[in-house]
Amino acid sequence: MRLSTVIIHCLVYLTVCDGYRFLGVFPFQGKSHFVMFEALMKGIASKGHQVDVISTYPLKKPYPNYNDIVKLRPSMQLVNNMTFEMMHQIISVNIAHAVATLGGNDVCNHLSKPEILNLIRNPPKDPPYDAVLIELFGASCYGIIGYLWNVPIIGVSTTTLYPWLHRLVGQPENLAYVTNNCMNFVSNMNFWQRISNTLLSSYYKWVFYSTTTSVQDNIIREHFGPGLPSVRELEMQVALILVNTHISLNGIKPTVPAIVDVAGLHVYNDDLELQPDMEKWMNNSKHGFVYFTFGSMIMIESFPEQFLKVLYASLGKIAPIRVLMKVPSPEKLPPNLPSNIHTFRWIQQLKILKHHNIKAFITHGGLMGTQEAIVCGVPMIGIPLFADQFDNIDRYVSRNIAVRVNIEGITEEIMDTALNAVIWDPLYRESARNLSRRFLDRPMNSLDTAIYWIEYIIKYGSGVLRSPALELFWWQLYLVDVIGFLMICTIAAIIIVIFVMRFILGMINREFYSSKHSQKID
Repeated sequence: MRLSTVIIHCLVYLTVCDGYRFLGVFPFQGKSHFVMFEALMKGIASKGHQVDVISTYPLKKPYPNYNDIVKLRPSMQLVNNMTFEMMHQIISVNIAHAVATLGGNDVCNHLSKPEILNLIRNPPKDPPYDAVLIELFGASCYGIIGYLWNVPIIGVSTTTLYPWLHRLVGQPENLAYVTNNCMNFVSNMNFWQRISNTLLSSYYKWVFYSTTTSVQDNIIREHFGPGLPSVRELEMQVALILVNTHISLNGIKPTVPAIVDVAGLHVYNDDLELQPDMEKWMNNSKHGFVYFTFGSMIMIESFPEQFLKVLYASLGKIAPIRVLMKVPSPEKLPPNLPSNIHTFRWIQQLKILKHHNIKAFITHGGLMGTQEAIVCGVPMIGIPLFADQFDNIDRYVSRNIAVRVNIEGITEEIMDTALNAVIWDPLYRESARNLSRRFLDRPMNSLDTAIYWIEYIIKYGSGVLRSPALELFWWQLYLVDVIGFLMICTIAAIIIVIFVMRFILGMINREFYSSKHSQKID
């Protein structure tokens, strides 16, 4: 017994010694964002690496090699606490400005925390950190950690890249067919849509840069001294970006090697068990059930009563099919909830979507939840509320795995039509299963892919995937100088040809008139 214990300790010691040490910095308080970060950091830790994390969501249960070294307090409670009114306030704000402030400048203020300052100024030496992972959203200020420690900066994006993020690794941004994720253009844009895509992409970049640059520069220099790179320069130090996208969902686009698709990274089999009564309820749903949730933040009970009445009427009609609805405070719902609807405050979503009796998923279109539905081959009804949810749902509609219902103008007839289509039309179920197969058909799963490229960067250096485009000025990158030079050469050649032709014609004319004149004299 004693010998086996010694052997185990030796194996653990060897694993730790052979592994790398990572710092994950994820201070933004979006719960849905952290779902991806938690899965990534746990995956890295499971490979024998040491992981330290700064976040607002410390683990509830210990995990080997995973340490919450700084636990931040969120500025506001958003989980199960966003009302309909709060949602409308978010919608009314320019998305680039909202990301730059709420997801950027406000988040950078955590750099003033004594425990974070102490960590940055006095990093551990035994062993030292090998890389820093940060969220690429609005708070690029945290790139200062990798810069000061001289270790690779690895970015993680929970969505498709926002317009202001492409430049970080020299990612081509062909606005003729690559749509801005702040807009609702899915593919095959017409002329006017391409104009909108171009102008609004430029506008969002301008808003984001003008909102963040000076503020985050001042925060960095206030805490770490003058003479440091600007936040725009720090962004260019990013060695790798892991993006929550996949070709089956997001289509064809130009990509540099430093962009790695890892969509579905958070979808894994966890060891958490469902409550026995919930599992029994799903097993007893012999006619099937529909799963309904607006995500980790939204309080559906705060929505207008007319909207809830439409849901009551339409969902009540599909009985004996049951409905499982996430409601943070069920007691605040209007009376007369249909008998086939069962409410809950929180539950393990992936286990619900994997259940053999599920027929459809009614969702707000959050990327994490809809990717789980895609993995499980479950068709959807999308009711987008804000941010990238409109774009997500439109992509799913174009692939025949979802029906979109707009919250504005929703009627009982519209909801009835959507339910009947997704539940009874086999097209949606078959399309969802086909897309699931394409989504999962990869050389390596998304988590292993992410870990492979992270380790690759550490082995071979931050610049190993760096695009030559980053060394060029914009006018060189877009060949403005080459085109200008060729135009000048072309114009010069045309002028020379014209001059020569005129000269030759002049000579011919002079010869002609000279000859004619001599004939007259004779």
